[in-house]
Amino acid sequence: MLNHLIDAFSEIDDPRCEYKVEHNLRGILIMAICGVIAGAASWEDIAQYAKSKEGWLSSFLTLRHGIPSHDTFRRVFMLIDPTQFEQCFRRWIGHWLGTHQVGHVAIDGKTIRHSFDRKREQSPLHLVSAWASEHRLVLGQVAVDRKSNEIPAIPTLLAGLDLSGGLVTIDAAGCQKAITQAILEQDADYVLTLKGNQKRTLQAVETWFAEHAFTVPTSLKPVLDAFDESHGRLTRRRVFVHSAPTELKIREDWPGIKSILAVESIRMLKPHGRVTAEKRYFLSSVSVADERQIAAIRKHWSIENSLHWVLDVTFQEDASRVREQHARHHLALLRKIALNLIHHSPTTGSVRGRRKQSAWNDAFLAQLLI
Repeated sequence: MLNHLIDAFSEIDDPRCEYKVEHNLRGILIMAICGVIAGAASWEDIAQYAKSKEGWLSSFLTLRHGIPSHDTFRRVFMLIDPTQFEQCFRRWIGHWLGTHQVGHVAIDGKTIRHSFDRKREQSPLHLVSAWASEHRLVLGQVAVDRKSNEIPAIPTLLAGLDLSGGLVTIDAAGCQKAITQAILEQDADYVLTLKGNQKRTLQAVETWFAEHAFTVPTSLKPVLDAFDESHGRLTRRRVFVHSAPTELKIREDWPGIKSILAVESIRMLKPHGRVTAEKRYFLSSVSVADERQIAAIRKHWSIENSLHWVLDVTFQEDASRVREQHARHHLALLRKIALNLIHHSPTTGSVRGRRKQSAWNDAFLAQLLI
């Protein structure tokens, strides 16, 4: 894995003037990755980590001029081409997956809240990420100026991924005809959340399920009717699936659509017994008989729980004050590289615990990298 990592990122062009270069670019990248795994949250942290581990790092890196300063780390990551860095990241993930199909892929956005810069009138960095839930891998990210720009960014993100045979889930922001076409062109399927941004389609689907699933007597039986008791609440979930009805005239509007879904969640909060109900609707290119789409709806939330939540709570991403345009994007990608490696470390335990162990135990970090 370390060789794949080094090979993939060695293709990044060094943006520095050749006669001024003292520190090898590959070494800077590997030191930064090791530092972020071990708990570094800034360029100062990365430089301090590298200085404290110089003896160990020199066992596999050429450090003729010692450890770079934090300013060197900052300048290099400000200058690296973000498109090239992202391409190298995806190439590395491709080596990792090999011939395995990508399976379920969740697409969602996240804002790094403290990465704004008022002096430059720079808004916080917003990233749209692709998460392979079954492999627990980040597949890629695309930076946008603000959340409202997610729609044009999603096709760009999808275009750089190998989604063949996969199933893509996206929340309501990505429920767009152009995005469904982009997914189909990758030989993949989709399940998209349907909300108010597609008002006409939502009203038609809501009305259809109200008449066929949520009336008594009902003509459409749920394909799933299950109870779940956890976190102090009892939840009943019912899932209804039907082939896209011809009378709704959505087959002409939505490329590849084969089915519509409704998920009803009825929750009773303990101990006071307050009951809430929610209905959610989805468009899918998967046939009614294919149960992957039902599992994918539940798996979609793993991008929040296993990626975004971990980045915020364990990596303190929201608190990051790295504000330089390219540098903040690259540090976010370094965090995702670190998380991919930690998720696939040969030991068990929390992400926080494995980061601490990486900082304390060089052999553990070497095992994680290899």
